[in-house]
Amino acid sequence: MNFDLTDEQNVLADLAQQIFHDLSTIERIADVQAGDGFDRQLWNELAKVGLLGLCVPEEYGGLAMNAVELSLVLEKQGKTIAQVPLWSSSVAAMTLAEYANTALQALVLPNICDGTTILSVAIANIGANDAMNPSVVATDTDGGVRLVGSKPAVAYAQYAHFVLVSAKRADGSIVLALVDTDARGVTLNAVNGSDLQPQANMDFDVVVPTSHIVAGATSDGRDALRWMHERSLVALCAIQLGVAQGSIALTAEHVRTRHQFGKPLSAQQAVAVRAADAYITTEAMRVTTLNAAWRLAEGFDARQDVLVAMYWATEGGHSVVLAGQHLHGGVGADISYPVHRFFLWGIQISTQLGGASQHLARLGKLIAAR
Repeated sequence: MNFDLTDEQNVLADLAQQIFHDLSTIERIADVQAGDGFDRQLWNELAKVGLLGLCVPEEYGGLAMNAVELSLVLEKQGKTIAQVPLWSSSVAAMTLAEYANTALQALVLPNICDGTTILSVAIANIGANDAMNPSVVATDTDGGVRLVGSKPAVAYAQYAHFVLVSAKRADGSIVLALVDTDARGVTLNAVNGSDLQPQANMDFDVVVPTSHIVAGATSDGRDALRWMHERSLVALCAIQLGVAQGSIALTAEHVRTRHQFGKPLSAQQAVAVRAADAYITTEAMRVTTLNAAWRLAEGFDARQDVLVAMYWATEGGHSVVLAGQHLHGGVGADISYPVHRFFLWGIQISTQLGGASQHLARLGKLIAAR
């Protein structure tokens, strides 16, 4: 494939870079984390330039772009560790645009673009955390589907108006439901993740009306869940790519300017090789992420490509942020210095929606079955 970006994609990436760089400084991130963890000023600015509606259809005010463009924007977010619910809200909006009925799309999607409605996705599960085996139980009732169970660590759920929840019926069929977070029977327990971003553990005992069943109302919604899961994984890959870049940039500046015995740290072979390994790993993350995003955007079977990208994002991303922390030495232990923030984001993403060994096992099964 051709990995050259189009002029439109380059302009989009430059715009995202400018906004995140200008508004998501280390000082502002510290202020946001000292508050409620949600950078609303940045969120409103992203809305003004249309990036919140990046993957929303044009008839609802969006830009009608796809996974490649979203990945380019999320990469810039990761590079500045900006605290906004961009990936989760965007993936939920993409899923609604693909699977929801027209009335539900018209109700929700226009308000995504201007930032007044925030979405999230609840596909992680209690226990083994197999996204395709939801822990929430779905039971058909008059006028809708009853959901009973819990979902852990739902990104920015305490600020979301709706959450896309995956659930499973007794016969094994899957339901994707758009749940109003203010609905009776929905309980949120706000927490902070290890990356210091807002999350909430959610408990459900709620009847979702048929009009808000995105997939699986009368059949099995497994394909829709897989569709959303794959795009969630690629979105996290793109953020992790940016996190790795941000960590490397800080590390390169540190070893270049920090001197020991009259020489910069970068003059030591062990330091230079460790940093070079981190750079090469980051480039592997880039090519696998863009490949997976491109195949999703083109409608190809991308199951294997997504798992390859996620393996590199988890295993490779972990090694990059660990190297950045290590090469900073004692400076990295000072939490007033920003490198630890990239480390925390990298570690969080490395375990979110499954770790490296889980993705590698799934990849092996997929290859063996062919």
